[in-house]
Amino acid sequence: MADQSFDVVVVGGGPGGYVAAIRAAQLGLKTAVVEREHLGGICLNWGCIPTKALLRSSEINHLLHHLDEFGFAADNVRFDLAKVVRRSRGVAKQLATGVGFLLKKNKVAVFDGAGKLAGKGTVAVEKDGKPVAKLTAKHIILATGARARQLPGIEADGKLIWTYKEAMVPTAMPKTLLVIGSGAIGIEFASFYLNMGAAVTVVEVMDRVLPVEDEEISVFARKAFEKQGMKILTGAAVKGVKKGADSVTVTVESGGKSQDITVDRVISAVGIVGNVEGLGLEGTGVKVDRTHVVIDEFCRTGEPGVYAIGDLCGAPWLAHKASHEGVVCIEAIAGLHPHPIDWTNIPGCTYCRPQVASVGLTEAKAKATGHEVNVGHFPFIGNGKAIALGEPDGMVKVVFDAKTGELLGAHMIGAEVTEMIQGYAVARTLETTEADLMHTVFPHPTVSETMHEAVLDAYGRAIHF
Repeated sequence: MADQSFDVVVVGGGPGGYVAAIRAAQLGLKTAVVEREHLGGICLNWGCIPTKALLRSSEINHLLHHLDEFGFAADNVRFDLAKVVRRSRGVAKQLATGVGFLLKKNKVAVFDGAGKLAGKGTVAVEKDGKPVAKLTAKHIILATGARARQLPGIEADGKLIWTYKEAMVPTAMPKTLLVIGSGAIGIEFASFYLNMGAAVTVVEVMDRVLPVEDEEISVFARKAFEKQGMKILTGAAVKGVKKGADSVTVTVESGGKSQDITVDRVISAVGIVGNVEGLGLEGTGVKVDRTHVVIDEFCRTGEPGVYAIGDLCGAPWLAHKASHEGVVCIEAIAGLHPHPIDWTNIPGCTYCRPQVASVGLTEAKAKATGHEVNVGHFPFIGNGKAIALGEPDGMVKVVFDAKTGELLGAHMIGAEVTEMIQGYAVARTLETTEADLMHTVFPHPTVSETMHEAVLDAYGRAIHF
């Protein structure tokens, strides 16, 4: 076991860790990554990427069953679940291999094992309980991510009660399914299984689905999901489960009443827990708050020379947030004076049908923080391209500061809004005002024209509605 010295050691090779490592190497820093399982992390291997491949298959399945709307006809439309899953896994494998190539190309050393702090400027690497290496570095970045939260008494068993991992590789399509939690992960799986033909019930403890989104978007989403046949119970709590041979009976309490719902499978999607265990944080200045490491706007912890990025540090739990933190962290280390991270400028996307995307403050949050606001809306039904695509169900909502014209937030639901939200993210980063957006020419015919019209509507100038 040879000691090895680096400028930067990154513990964790997910979308935060590997991006930080590559940026460090680009800046001439001798860099190592310690990864215990798979490069690319949960996002690439068991999250963002493979779930989008699954959702693409479910969108195609939905379209194939609505061909008559476009003038086509087909008989005996069916799918091969094993092939659907195999394609998803293949996409993930291809990209994971690509991460390994990028690290090698940038001359980043990769150590296979689990890393932990072992004294000032030192990371001990172990694999299966055996020492692999002792690495020293002036700068250590913790990027160990997070895992699914387990509800007491409703722990996932991999057979009847699934986490996201089991939900991604089903061997058979359940006829009935109950999803606990209606955040991005829960709703995406609910949407996938619904569009593949399962009867889906969603149970949410909050008073609305997608509770972090603007309330109007949540209301619109619920109506769209229920129109598709999804059953949604809000303000509801799961009080217990009883497992059968090949089914689960779930006791749900809502409004003081209790009901039993029997389904083939249950997906638990009730949040995540930071992977803070086994990192050697004891006796350091690293502060942990509710399983997440506390950092400042440059990803510094309370321990000099130790940084943290990504899901380990809490919400928003997004791959692009982790990657951005990794870059900012490294550039600050290298003395490049990057802009401090503004987490309100990080867009969030949910790839259900219809898609949901947002950036910045909700209307309620904007008002709660003291802003007088101008709010604009524009429905997809007023957009020619959306109608031509057969996707007229959607809307765009924007929130401006009434005094300064600052774009405080943007919220969207509808076809491909996850590809459009970046326009508003750029606007917020550039500190664009309503005047700048009004004078921007949007191409016609595009769905993005709804973004322009929503801005115009906030100031009483919408043309097409």
